[in-house]
Amino acid sequence: MGAPLTVTVGGERPYPVVIGRDATIALSDHLAGASRAAIVHAAPLAEHARKIARYIDDEVKTTLIEVPDAEAGKGIDVAASCWDRLGREGFTRNDLVIGVGGGAVTDLAGFVAACWLRGVDVVQLPTSLLGMVDAAVGGKTGVNTASGKNLVGAFHPPRAVLCDLSTMDTLPAADRVAGLAEVIKCGYIADTGILDAINDNPDAATDPAAPLLADLVRRAVAVKAEVVAGDLRESGRRAILNYGHTFAHAIEKVENYRWRHGDAVAVGMVYAAALGRLTGRADLVDPLRATLNRVGLPVTYRGGDWGALLAAMRVDKKAVGDTIRFVLLDALARPVIVDDVTPEQMLAAYREVST
Repeated sequence: MGAPLTVTVGGERPYPVVIGRDATIALSDHLAGASRAAIVHAAPLAEHARKIARYIDDEVKTTLIEVPDAEAGKGIDVAASCWDRLGREGFTRNDLVIGVGGGAVTDLAGFVAACWLRGVDVVQLPTSLLGMVDAAVGGKTGVNTASGKNLVGAFHPPRAVLCDLSTMDTLPAADRVAGLAEVIKCGYIADTGILDAINDNPDAATDPAAPLLADLVRRAVAVKAEVVAGDLRESGRRAILNYGHTFAHAIEKVENYRWRHGDAVAVGMVYAAALGRLTGRADLVDPLRATLNRVGLPVTYRGGDWGALLAAMRVDKKAVGDTIRFVLLDALARPVIVDDVTPEQMLAAYREVST
């Protein structure tokens, strides 16, 4: 597939995102100054984590920390167990954390690093498409609580992100497809060329050996890099990256995180597109549904109680007081943050995605 691609995320602490089938090799370039490295990983990736430890053993002393898989690992109790382990191993401010896994693990690893000694470096090695294009990039870290997803966290940019596409070779197809939702989101809010590429060749869009997937990862990361470079702490424009996420996070909470994040985002984008049309903005529901259908992502959600979903949206991170804010589209690649959606419009959009 050629040499790895690199996207630089700017801001106060610039860092590289390396994309390619051999990206893990670059890990040794990002260990300077550390004498210890904690590799935080989920159980299914134990052997992969051991290989990484052996690869860097000559440079740093490694500690393997296994955590529960997926959203089960994103709890404050799991983070506390990681901090206890760092304390027992004598980790200092010059040492670092390495996150190996999907979006949940990289969120957790970043949060553990952000809080330990008030901040140590983290290098992220996402192993899922979702982790590569979303969770591991941008410096957001966090854990879930009983009240909702990612409500406790910190902004903590990584030292580097290494997206080794070969780790997706054994990833279940359904997980690769789910991760594509975040790529499609980037197409709708910024880079419409992403949508053209996926619509033209939907099968290659989830093939880890295809050059198209590497390019899609690069383009999605570039969209996120451009946005977060100017708004790390989501005080303004960064909120556009949450297109579809208000309703998606509500689905995840109501379903007790049994839904894949990308699947929920797909439905959440359809919900946001319906809201856009209902509020007099762009009517993108049909083309969005068509793209999602082409790659096998869901476009409806029939399982939830509207009252529970509405309550979950009220604690969305973008909410201000009792006002629920949404990211909608005036047109393709023209996102806008709005706070004047009526309860009637919200309910009407729900009825569209639930039938």
